[in-house]
Amino acid sequence: MSFQQGLSGLNAAAKNLDVIGNNVANSSTVGFKQSQAQFADVFANSLTGAGGSQVGIGVQVAQVTQQFTQGNITATNNPLDIAINGGGFFRMDNGGEIAYQRNGQFQLDSSGYIVNASGSYLTGYTADASGVLSTGAPAPLFINTADLIPQVTGEVTSVLNLDSTVSTLTAAGFNQNDPTTFHNSTAVSIFDSLGNSHTLQTYYVKTAAGQWEVFASTDGDPAASLGTLTFASDGTLTSGSPLSASVNVTTGATTPFAVSIDYSGTTQFGSAFSVNQLNQDGYTSGRLTGFNIGDDGVIQGRYTNGQSAVLGQVVLASFANPNGLQPLGNNMWAETYESGSPLVGTPDTGSLGVLQSSAVEDSNVDLTAELVNMITAQRVYQANAQTIKAQDAVLQTLVNLR
Repeated sequence: MSFQQGLSGLNAAAKNLDVIGNNVANSSTVGFKQSQAQFADVFANSLTGAGGSQVGIGVQVAQVTQQFTQGNITATNNPLDIAINGGGFFRMDNGGEIAYQRNGQFQLDSSGYIVNASGSYLTGYTADASGVLSTGAPAPLFINTADLIPQVTGEVTSVLNLDSTVSTLTAAGFNQNDPTTFHNSTAVSIFDSLGNSHTLQTYYVKTAAGQWEVFASTDGDPAASLGTLTFASDGTLTSGSPLSASVNVTTGATTPFAVSIDYSGTTQFGSAFSVNQLNQDGYTSGRLTGFNIGDDGVIQGRYTNGQSAVLGQVVLASFANPNGLQPLGNNMWAETYESGSPLVGTPDTGSLGVLQSSAVEDSNVDLTAELVNMITAQRVYQANAQTIKAQDAVLQTLVNLR
């Protein structure tokens, strides 16, 4: 009797319509991966072995698989929206239970942790106060909003050209308040251990051919000699660099502190005095003004003092068999024996994709194709119903035989 085949066909077509309907319903769900119903034919066991005339007894749903193809990437205005371009899943921590997702819509909770809509924590490598990443076991990522601690100035880089045509002066007659007793001067802001700014003024006195004595003063205090810069006949610096200045402060910071002045690249040519480079490596404290996430997952914070610091790094996880993952709802999956163990790493390494901040990955559902598939599934359902109707007519004819 073909009722069995027709009934199994109806069930299979209905299951296919369920899968298509779920795809259509999630066509706008960020990070959603469309599913596909796969079918297998059914044959009854034969006591005498397989026969060439054996007729199948219908169809069954072999499995429903998700298609982990890349979805389109759409830009957003939220810096915490992250799209994965390539392989991998975000690793989420829900009270110790680890799950995985492709939906990169995140936000900060009241404690500064990066969470998804259901409150699960995004995990990665955390950073200490110095911005050094802890690349051990991934942990919930936290955006530290504390002020960036100041860094005391340790080195000043000064690249100058000192005019070789000027007349010499005596170092003994130097007076920082009398411009006629020195040839040139520069000023740069330096910072103590509390982040307080101080002005380091340096003065240059040509005492002989190819020799310049350097004096330094902090915040207008009496200047002290640091040493002599010596130049060769071709104008290049031969000795005297670096020089060290001892800085005394009254702000309560560490005092005195030493500042090394590196004059590498300084020249003495027959042209006007010029400052080609004047930098220092210290900075004051700063408040967090924003952050961005790089394609390698590194979260970089920006501060009011112009500095930046690493706040953490997002990690991704990949699986040997993504179709073996267990769907949990809320755009999340859990690992299973079939999926294999997760391989956790940083973005853009191995088979893991890169990240794009202020963007999300759209659903990979092709709505046009799904609507066509829906028409096909509907016709299949009608055809199977027709086989049941035909068998019913045949059975009715047999019953009516006299």
